[in-house]
Amino acid sequence: QVQLVESGGGLVQAGGSLRLSCAASGFTFSNARMGWFRQTSRKEREFVAAISLSGAIIRYVDSVKGRFTISRDDAKNTVYLQMSSLSPDDTAVYYCAANMRPRASLSSREEYDYWGQGTQVTVSS
Repeated sequence: QVQLVESGGGLVQAGGSLRLSCAASGFTFSNARMGWFRQTSRKEREFVAAISLSGAIIRYVDSVKGRFTISRDDAKNTVYLQMSSLSPDDTAVYYCAANMRPRASLSSREEYDYWGQGTQVTVSS
């Protein structure tokens, strides 16, 4: 049974930091491209960051470049999203996702096969 379990969300003041974790099971993690997406009640789920197999390729949405860092630990079947300099605009539910398709687009939501339940990140001003 495939599971992606996010943790690390919470309430933080503007300018603060959080680290999200996503623990994966039920599939071969080292064969998965991993991504983070976020969604608010006003917006569709949007791409935030993604990392390819072995971390060879990393992508970010422009709005988080220089502030967020995605990483993976294949030994722990876990992907991380380190978030710093947070602003209220970063408030959203953050979802972890796994993409098992060769040569798939890292930033395309439609090409991800498995999704977690999400973790809430709230940034107060």
